[in-house]
Amino acid sequence: MPGNDDLRGELLSLLGALKNHVAGERDGIIPGSRLSRRGAGRPRPEGALTGDAAGSAAQTKPSHGKGPGSLGAVREELGDCTRCPLHRTRRTLVFGEGSPEARLVFVGEAPGEEEDRQGRPFVGRAGQLLTKIINAMGLAREEVYICNILKCRPPGNRNPQDDEIAACEPFLVKQLEAIDPEVICALGTFAAKTLLRTEAPISSIRGRFHDYHGRKLMPTYHPAYLLRNPDAKRLVWEDVQKIMKIL
Repeated sequence: MPGNDDLRGELLSLLGALKNHVAGERDGIIPGSRLSRRGAGRPRPEGALTGDAAGSAAQTKPSHGKGPGSLGAVREELGDCTRCPLHRTRRTLVFGEGSPEARLVFVGEAPGEEEDRQGRPFVGRAGQLLTKIINAMGLAREEVYICNILKCRPPGNRNPQDDEIAACEPFLVKQLEAIDPEVICALGTFAAKTLLRTEAPISSIRGRFHDYHGRKLMPTYHPAYLLRNPDAKRLVWEDVQKIMKIL
């Protein structure tokens, strides 16, 4: 089985291929963000986090505004949540981070150990891989939004339980309503099953768009699965290329 170096190399190769493709489309222009190219004249939304600010701001209350229907309002409503037993074992509630006007939202399963420690989504090994995938798409983390079905880490990284999902999902729905993205990418089994209300395996529903309240939703494998099964990275790349065609 290929190691992590092979996986990194493959993603870098994919990024190189993407850059060559963009260069062919836009002669003489150094490729930057797909969102900035497709949305020419669209300014970076106020409250979008960049660079080190994304990490430091995410550990406190997100600076996404506090008006009705805003991410800030959703975060305030969530508060120091005690709606399910996970609050007893968590270190930090992990709300989400990125642009409050993102056209693409990634939804994962739940925070892991490193996320629980830092208060940020997808910052462990799987998160580092997700960042590379986002970069290979011609985007930066600050231009998308990243969150999870659950806001608190299940003990020992066990699977989410039904009562935990029931307590947390309403806030995810409100996050998605506040952002109003064009595309949602559901990472892994629990994200896809929760959002699509299906018991179908991820292998049978990935690779094509599904409707989620009028938005396009693409299920694909979770980055943690790719760390265990590097051969599946090509399937994920096929899935995100379909997303790229829309953005």
